[in-house]
Amino acid sequence: MRIRLGFEIAFDCPLPTPMLLMLNVHPSRMQDLVVPDLLRSDPAVPLSTYIDGFGNRVARTVLPAGRTRLFSDALIEDSGAPDEAAPYAALHAVEDLPPETLVYLLGSRYCETDRLSDFAWAQFGHLPADWSRVQAIVEYVHNHIEFGYRHARSTRTALEAFEERRGVCRDFAHLAITLCRAMNIPARYVNGYLGDIGIPRDPAPMDFSAWFEAYIGGRWYTFDARHNKRRIGRVVIARGRDATDVPLTHAFGAAQLVGFKVITEEEPDKPAAHARAA
Repeated sequence: MRIRLGFEIAFDCPLPTPMLLMLNVHPSRMQDLVVPDLLRSDPAVPLSTYIDGFGNRVARTVLPAGRTRLFSDALIEDSGAPDEAAPYAALHAVEDLPPETLVYLLGSRYCETDRLSDFAWAQFGHLPADWSRVQAIVEYVHNHIEFGYRHARSTRTALEAFEERRGVCRDFAHLAITLCRAMNIPARYVNGYLGDIGIPRDPAPMDFSAWFEAYIGGRWYTFDARHNKRRIGRVVIARGRDATDVPLTHAFGAAQLVGFKVITEEEPDKPAAHARAA
């Protein structure tokens, strides 16, 4: 299957404002792009790119004073398969974990592992040391937090989401990540595109989405505490310890968001051409 994806984001800046943009498809999916996800702007501004310490593609620019529109329109080939599952995958002892996963055991800006460790072990410590423990965490968070765009707050931490019992997709991800890390399960934050493919269409405007990955059974697997179901058509943009590492846009100065639109939809198959009768 092919998925059309893209966005249109507009900012008003009182002065020229440096900005980092994490809006391109993750390098691991670039080979699947049928139409490249070129980042463009109106007015045109110079852009340079680099790969950050987590392996994400980041663009740098300086937005001029006034309004700037950033946009992209791409097409990506996708397997059409749901998120992989491995119900018997085992958790790892800390001493057996690959060194590159250890950073995802530590507390971070939005994930206060020290504050939720006792709760995590009391709630989930009796469960088998395998996939089912991570899935139990996902189900707990899914049922514990009320989702609503009106609940969005950029400063909310995992502990605050746990106490307030409300949030958006990033809060679901942060709390699940924190509970996993508290139990010595490496977990990392992911953001990207997730359209309404294979499910009833959500009437709310399309948005970027956040989920997480846990390292079990020798590899990273996708988990989604907000939806708590295997989904089709996820396209990763960036991975990091939490939302601090992977902001879609980061302005070094005043930049007011005045426009925001995201596109993620399955591209319909084109009807086959019929040969003309002789």
